[in-house]
Order: sequence, then structure tokens, then C-alpha cells
Amino acid sequence: QVQLVESGGGLVQAGGSLRLSCAASGGTFSSYVMGWFRQAPGKEREFVARITGSGGGTSYADSVKGRFPISRDNAKNTVYLRMSSLKLGDTAVYYCAGGRVWVAAMSEYSYWGQGTQVTVSA
Repeated sequence: QVQLVESGGGLVQAGGSLRLSCAASGGTFSSYVMGWFRQAPGKEREFVARITGSGGGTSYADSVKGRFPISRDNAKNTVYLRMSSLKLGDTAVYYCAGGRVWVAAMSEYSYWGQGTQVTVSA
């Protein structure tokens, strides 16, 4: 019923910037907590950032705090992750997710996008 589609990934040099977008359809977007997660090769999927339905509250993983602000535009049914000061360790598939609870756990997010690849080169 709810579909999420990520875009904006690509290849970028260390120290550079990218903005990821996640477009939602099929639901009431503003009622969902939206999160970003990532999965690097050979590693488990991990929480990156989340934002309240209104956009008034955010939370971040320590590894990205201060570098990857999350935002949303409910009029456009879109959530963003602006990534700056990118590091080699940020290389991963980035996933957008929607849920109903203010937590970082993957199990609490019911809807997931297909992922977009972010590759950071030296």
C-alpha cells in the first residue's frame, strides 16, 4: 500500500556531498516517522537518521551526527538525507523506511524502499 523510492545515490569523492531523496506514495506521509538506514558490504544494516512526522524532531547515529541532516517536505511526500564530508566508511546501500514509533530499530519500520547505492572513493 505504501511505496518508497530512493534516489540520489552515486559515486562521490571523499569529502564531497550528496543529497538522497525518498519519495512516498500510497499512504498519509505526514503520519509516519521516516528513517534512513544503510548497509555496507559484509556488514549488518544500521540506523542512520530518523525524523518525526511533522519534521520537528530528528535523531542521528553518532557516526553521521553533524554531517547528514535529515529533513522532509510533507507537501511533496519526500524525505531527504543531505550527506556532506563523506568518508570511505559511508559507502553503503542507503534505504528509506517508514514507521509509527520513535525508535531506531529496523523491526519497527514497516515500509522500505529498494535502496540507493552510495560509493565514496579516495
